[in-house]
Amino acid sequence: MSGTKIKGLDLTTIREEFPVLDQQVNGKPLVYFDNAATTQKPKAVIDSLVSYYSSYNANIHRGIHTLAEKATAAFESTREAIRAFINASSTEEIIFTKGTTESINLVAATWGKENIQKGDEIIVSGLEHHSNMVPWQILANEKGATVKIIPVNENGELILTELNNLITAKTKIIALNHVSNALGTINPIAEVIKIAHSKNVKVLVDGAQAVSHLDIDVQKLDADFYAFSGHKMYGPTGIGILYGKKALLEEMPPYQGGGEMIKEVTYASCSFNELPYKFEAGTPNIADAIALKASVDFINRFGKPAIREVENQLLDYATQKLSAIPGLTIKGTAKEKVSVISFVIEGIHHQDLGILLDQEGIAVRTGHHCTQPLMGHFGITGTARASFAVYNTFEEIDRLEAGIKKAVKMLK
Repeated sequence: MSGTKIKGLDLTTIREEFPVLDQQVNGKPLVYFDNAATTQKPKAVIDSLVSYYSSYNANIHRGIHTLAEKATAAFESTREAIRAFINASSTEEIIFTKGTTESINLVAATWGKENIQKGDEIIVSGLEHHSNMVPWQILANEKGATVKIIPVNENGELILTELNNLITAKTKIIALNHVSNALGTINPIAEVIKIAHSKNVKVLVDGAQAVSHLDIDVQKLDADFYAFSGHKMYGPTGIGILYGKKALLEEMPPYQGGGEMIKEVTYASCSFNELPYKFEAGTPNIADAIALKASVDFINRFGKPAIREVENQLLDYATQKLSAIPGLTIKGTAKEKVSVISFVIEGIHHQDLGILLDQEGIAVRTGHHCTQPLMGHFGITGTARASFAVYNTFEEIDRLEAGIKKAVKMLK
């Protein structure tokens, strides 16, 4: 089976845009299957970073000189690109953060502290990454609130029928991921939001694993908050987005104090800036925010449907190949999932497998994937996880299959 062309996308040409892929690891051509942890960066993103630092490095929103105005324009053009990317109604609803984790912590520390009181309830799902569980546990401990869990079935899908039983008059917010990083499960976010809003409950969506795969329309979803990171969508690390409905953001107190987020300061008091700057204290991550637009442009150039088609074919091919390996069990067999295969092999520790695959030049993720409660649900300590992006090929999956078989022979 050819791996160079899928549904009209020339994968050879696409791969040439990612210089990191053109190397050998342990004497073998690199196979990078750790895309759920972070995606590789196309040359356009790297060039954008170099361009900023080499030609117009300056602080933004303050200077009136040429470099400052150019940097400010580039920074704000990314905000507009992100607005269009997720169909927010206004750039005032697009807050730059360090990433998904900071976005969630921002909401917990501001909206949460204003609206969660003793005896209230917060609902998360059993599929959550620690970053969408720990901030709510900290808040609940501070306030005397309770965190409740939407249960998960053996396929790694939410048992949504339980949600109506979990929501009570004390429930204030539901926080859950759009896509599970550990299993690839796509959660029925629109349905969850509809149920939640019918009971006057707010919803925060962790979109870290969804934003590069699925079409995101925050207005159509009616999400109250939507958080994601740049580095999961072919962009830089250290930059992320919090989308929030304008009315909610306006009611929320600032997250941090400092420059940029103020309107006026006296020795006695201060007033706060308008959206979105109220939540962007201090000099932001200018270079990475500017380069994030190049990653949006990269995805838009192909379109998510075409990218999904490639990834789905890779997922189907890999599922077929890996399922045939004796003793291998895939964890996460949801009907709706993105290009993630999480698996265990009877009698072999996932970490040992990962080390041997690395010797073959194959990068997979091993461990609990920051989802220890979910691993506990399955009665395991972790898995090996292969996650695919638009630059991966069928031939690389053949190498993964061969690498696993070789490792099994060595370890058993």
